[in-house]
Amino acid sequence: MSFLFGSNAEIDIALDGQASRKQAEIKTEDGKKEKLYLYYDGESVTGKVNITLKGKKMEHQGIKIEFIGQIELYYDRGNHHEFTSLVKELARPGELTQSTTYDFDFVQVEKPYESYTGANVRLRYFLRVTIAKRLTDVTREMDIIVHTLSQYPEMNNSIKMEVGIEDCLHIEFEYNKSKYHLKDVIVGKIYFLLVRIKIKHMELAIIKRETTGSGPNTFNENETIAKYEIMDGAPVRGESIPIRLFLAGYDLTPTMRDINKKFSVRYYLNLVLVDEEERRYFKQQEITLWRKPDKGKKSTGFVYHGPLQSGPQPPET
Repeated sequence: MSFLFGSNAEIDIALDGQASRKQAEIKTEDGKKEKLYLYYDGESVTGKVNITLKGKKMEHQGIKIEFIGQIELYYDRGNHHEFTSLVKELARPGELTQSTTYDFDFVQVEKPYESYTGANVRLRYFLRVTIAKRLTDVTREMDIIVHTLSQYPEMNNSIKMEVGIEDCLHIEFEYNKSKYHLKDVIVGKIYFLLVRIKIKHMELAIIKRETTGSGPNTFNENETIAKYEIMDGAPVRGESIPIRLFLAGYDLTPTMRDINKKFSVRYYLNLVLVDEEERRYFKQQEITLWRKPDKGKKSTGFVYHGPLQSGPQPPET
C-alpha cells in the first residue's frame, strides 16, 4: 500500500508474513465488501515502513507509526473514540537523503473488540504512518481486521417458552440451546396445544439490533438477517413442527454487549404467526452468537455477561 505526496517520496507499509496471512471480509460504509489481513487479540503486529525518495532529499520533523483501535459513530463523526493507541518513533527530525526502510513491532497487542461496520457505527483497527512536515503532516493508513474468539462453558441451556391468546391459541416452542457459534445450526420444535384461530403461515426470523448512544440519544437499528418459513397452512391441535436453521450462510457477527460504552449488537429469534385476517403474532427471544476458533487456533477466552434478557418487540419487517 503506497501513497505519493508531491514528488518527494513514496510510503509503503508491509506486514511481516502477509503473503501467508489469512484475510477476512468486512463491509465498508457503502455496503461493499473488502478483504483485510486478519489478526487476533494478543497477536503481535510487525512489519516494515518503506520510504522511497523521488528527489535528492526530504526534510521532516520526525517519522512515527501508530497502531490505533477506534470507534466512529456516524452521527458524531467529528469525534473518534480511541480505545487502543500505541506509538513507535521511526526517525527523529532530520533529513532523508536516500530511500529508507524502518522496522516496526507492536508486541502482543491487546485487541479487545471485534472489527465491525454497522448502520450507525464502525469499529476499526489501523496502522498510521505520519511524516511530520513544517506546513502539513503527511499520513498513510492501513486497516486490518480483528476477530474475537470465544470458548463457551459446557452449560448452554435450551430455550423453552409458551405463548398464547386466551381460549384461542396456545403453543410451546423449544430451541436446543441459547448460545450459537456463527456456523451453528438452530434446532427446535413448535408444539400446538390449542388452535382456535386460523393460522395461515408461520416464520422464524433472525433480527439484528444495533444500539448506539445512551439515554435520550439512543439509536436502535433493526435488520432482518434471515427469514425461514416454518409452516404454510393451518396447524391442528397436537401437531409438532420441527425447526432447522443453518447460520453459516448469513452475514452474522458475534454478539457485542456495551462495547466501550458506545454500542451493542444483539441478535433475536423472532417467531411470527400470521392468521387469515393478516393479523401477526410475535414472540421473541434473545440468543448469543460467538465466534468459534478454527481448528488449531486457541480461544482468547470468554467473559460471561449474565443471563439473557428478552428485548423489546421489533418492528414488522
